[in-house]
Amino acid sequence: MLKKAQHVPAQLAPGQRPVLLVIVDTEGEFAWDQPFNRSAIGTTSIASQPLMHARVFDEFGIIPTYMVDWPVATTPAAVATLRRLLDAGRCEIGAHLHPWVSPPYEETLSDFNSYGGNLPRQLEYDKLRLLTETIVDAFGKQPLAFKAGRYGLGPHTAESIASLGYDVDASVVPYSAFTADGGPDFRAFDEHPYWFQAGKRELLELPVTTGYCGWLRRFGQRLYDVVQRPWARRARLGGVLARARALERVRLSPEVASGAEMRRLTDALLAGGCQVFSLTYHSPSLMPGHTPYVRSEADLERLVATVHDYCAWFREEIGGEFMSLSQLRQALAAQR
Repeated sequence: MLKKAQHVPAQLAPGQRPVLLVIVDTEGEFAWDQPFNRSAIGTTSIASQPLMHARVFDEFGIIPTYMVDWPVATTPAAVATLRRLLDAGRCEIGAHLHPWVSPPYEETLSDFNSYGGNLPRQLEYDKLRLLTETIVDAFGKQPLAFKAGRYGLGPHTAESIASLGYDVDASVVPYSAFTADGGPDFRAFDEHPYWFQAGKRELLELPVTTGYCGWLRRFGQRLYDVVQRPWARRARLGGVLARARALERVRLSPEVASGAEMRRLTDALLAGGCQVFSLTYHSPSLMPGHTPYVRSEADLERLVATVHDYCAWFREEIGGEFMSLSQLRQALAAQR
């Protein structure tokens, strides 16, 4: 990762309404408690993706970006579903690297190696190159954006994707660390997009919208580090602060946050000057039984309703608008 001194804020035009975009981690199906299996490449849930278009996206004119991994990009039925949406102008396509199911298969399967950025530079590049070429062959377009599986950016990832023609990365999760099993540390990063140099190319970083809300939010990172300590976990201090609405760390995702939590987060970030919001979820969540977030038809109905109601609130209550990822990049680039 680059140091923050090398980041240039990416800002919308003065007076621009808040913008929401949708990014879908579009991936094969696997057992979440035993995820690193090269044979876990089912993609039946891709057939369910048009549901969100019919129930939400088409109503609001939302054009999501499907970040596709190797199993999706190499399964004809999955490609056909997404290609129909792409050809109709109803989505965009990006890339999503899960190293354990993306060739070449040279690394040992492990938690550490599940973060693509931990792999040797050449191996990570080779996986990215093959994935990119396969997406181009499948969809007839160069993917604009990249999102690392498990948010696994490493010291060479940005230069690699830049050399392969990408313009946008969407892997940073602000205020978060995945260091327990060898992943990256994003605690120094906030929710605002920024430009940065990667080799000979300038990239745009669009962080996963994550932040703190509550009356103690300005002390968010320091307090959150405290509540992760063993004694604080035993005392359930984090839950106490959240129930008191003193401090919550929320990610803008219907899988891990309620509609009320997403609205509180949005209000808090708007007050702090945030202009761009990125809502995310995993494609297998649109078919019950494939993720821990959606186990039943009732869970699926709640997820779809949460996205619908949040989008309606975003447009009608705060006066926001929706952009595709490529439209947003163009709008931000126009202000450089």
